[in-house]
Amino acid sequence: MAGLREAQKRMTRQLLLDSALDLFRAKGYAATTVDDIAAAAGTTRVTFYAYFPSRSDLMRALIGELNEKLERVDSPSRRSTARRLVEVVQDGSREAITEWLYDISGRWDSVRPHLVAAFEAAAVDPDLRGLVNAWLDEAVSDVEEGLHRADRFAPDSRHLRGVLVLAQLDHVARNWTPGRWKADREAMIDILAESWTSLLNDGTTAQPASGPGPVSGPGPVSEPGLAPTSEPEPDQP
Repeated sequence: MAGLREAQKRMTRQLLLDSALDLFRAKGYAATTVDDIAAAAGTTRVTFYAYFPSRSDLMRALIGELNEKLERVDSPSRRSTARRLVEVVQDGSREAITEWLYDISGRWDSVRPHLVAAFEAAAVDPDLRGLVNAWLDEAVSDVEEGLHRADRFAPDSRHLRGVLVLAQLDHVARNWTPGRWKADREAMIDILAESWTSLLNDGTTAQPASGPGPVSGPGPVSEPGLAPTSEPEPDQP
């Protein structure tokens, strides 16, 4: 009986998340209220607050789903990391970069609603803005780590290189659709891989892994990216 109750709770929680994501996609984060989400899920405002203290906390849960879809895992040094991305940057070859971009682009349809909602939420909620900025900095740190392991480029240039490649990826992931910008998927990946290779490969071969190196801590960045995990904060008025 207890197992059935727990399963029902999980189902209700997921229904609230799915209903909220559909509404954020249709109306936008700012225009969607807690009452809207509860009604779309076929439940009540009271039930919503039994699962999420605020709309911001629900958005944090959606960001957690995004991390799972992007295979970001806990990291003792920077909260989350995508290990495969670190390995690809360390390799630095156009072949490895192209293969990774093909793989990640196959997930864009499923992650795009989460990405768009996260950035819309960040635009109106300062706490979520800090969360999204910190998450991108974690992804940038993955690029820094890969360049450190390969001993490629001057250390003080690695962070900016990470910002640039992640800004490119973020913009394309959120906006590209087949045929847009006069590019099909193959052409889009080829051009993106060319740009990444020019920023991440100085013509040297990858060096053996030397263990974690210094990376920048989380902080605001000028270009938005993907999304992190954090302790719940109160919703904004």
